[in-house]
Amino acid sequence: MAGTLHLPPRVGPQPRTSIEIPHRQLDQQPGDSRYVDAILAQAMAWPSVQPQSSAISVAGARALALDVATAAGPAEAFMVGREFCHVHADGDFSLHATLPIPLAGAAECAGWAEPHFLARTGHAPATVVMLYAPRDGIERDVILGLVRASYEFALAPSDELMADTHNRPAVQTSS
Repeated sequence: MAGTLHLPPRVGPQPRTSIEIPHRQLDQQPGDSRYVDAILAQAMAWPSVQPQSSAISVAGARALALDVATAAGPAEAFMVGREFCHVHADGDFSLHATLPIPLAGAAECAGWAEPHFLARTGHAPATVVMLYAPRDGIERDVILGLVRASYEFALAPSDELMADTHNRPAVQTSS
């Protein structure tokens, strides 16, 4: 996985989220889907990414998956099949994605993410997080960086991921 992702602190309080399935962001939504649309458009241009309907989220959720030949990451890098990220539907512009454990923790500490409801109950790996809906262009860029990290996690062969974890500096967060 390339480089270190700088995570500035997210402005404002943590959004309210549901404590049941479907795991949804309940407030602090942007007025429309333009920011998540831009994230998906960029991600769909990355090699081996296949847009699809989510195989695990609510109807209308848009997902990012890898093609069969390149989905080399560990099982924890995918939510279902080869799906590594999805954007919710029906006015909820939050996302679910998989992140390596250190980055998932850093994103939570910086206020950009929280563990998926099912990860909290032990029914999903701790790599599955909710990324809060981006409310402006700056937040869009941070969330895009986290989606890119999810993509790289899904691409990385398990042995490469382990070597990279040992040789790479820790994720930098601003306090």
